[in-house]
Amino acid sequence: MDLRLNGKRALITGSSIGIGEAIAHGLAAEGVAVAVHGRDQRRADQVAKEIAAAGGKAVVVLGDLTNDDDVRRMADEALRLLGGIDILVNNAGGSGDKQIWESTPVSDWATAYDRNVLAAVRVTRILLPKMRAAGWGRVVNVSSLAGMMPPATGPDYSAAKAAMNNMTVSLSKAAAGDGVTVNAISPGTIFTPRLEAAFRKMAASNGWVDGNAAWPDIERAVLPHVVQVPMGKVGQAADIAHAVAFLCSPLAGYITGVDLRIDGGVLPSL
Repeated sequence: MDLRLNGKRALITGSSIGIGEAIAHGLAAEGVAVAVHGRDQRRADQVAKEIAAAGGKAVVVLGDLTNDDDVRRMADEALRLLGGIDILVNNAGGSGDKQIWESTPVSDWATAYDRNVLAAVRVTRILLPKMRAAGWGRVVNVSSLAGMMPPATGPDYSAAKAAMNNMTVSLSKAAAGDGVTVNAISPGTIFTPRLEAAFRKMAASNGWVDGNAAWPDIERAVLPHVVQVPMGKVGQAADIAHAVAFLCSPLAGYITGVDLRIDGGVLPSL
């Protein structure tokens, strides 16, 4: 299917690694010129080189999204290098150690909110007016299933993602009349090297299966002890990238204010 994205320009925050990297590759494959963002020059350059080698267009912008001056400089650089930004994917964020309530200091709550919510706010505030003036734009906020289905640990992260979901709905209403859609996606358990290492360690320490076994054997043995996924497997970063590409496309022009769960059926509600 042609998503009609050829010629669009996108900034994907936190795209030098992980889910953000997959989103950058996915949009580039659809003909989008992408600004790869991160704080590690080497990693960001590598992603851009891989996109270029596959026939896409990519530039690199660096910056700390918790710093107002860095964000302004980074956004201005992306606008200059690409000639404008039509699509913003607020992917940067993340969680710290998943501590219990009593051991999670107030400073961690503030840090989680800054890294996940305010980081997205800072970039959006700069780019949204330009999208509105152009009469077309897409904002996609990468949230988490934890925002709707919070575990007992890591309450700071879950609360921040819940705030991001709320922010998405508010912004979607504010921008709807100007041709700008704003949506969120909430990944469930997604494969990463860090997740694989954790699963292998759990498998070995509990004697469920040899920690050096093939990944499908590790996945089958460990996943039911971590989360009940009806599909029986973890998701892939490409699953997230495909969903983001669709939400960014003109084909999704009447979809705004939604939170698209990509969780293999984990959430037990509508």
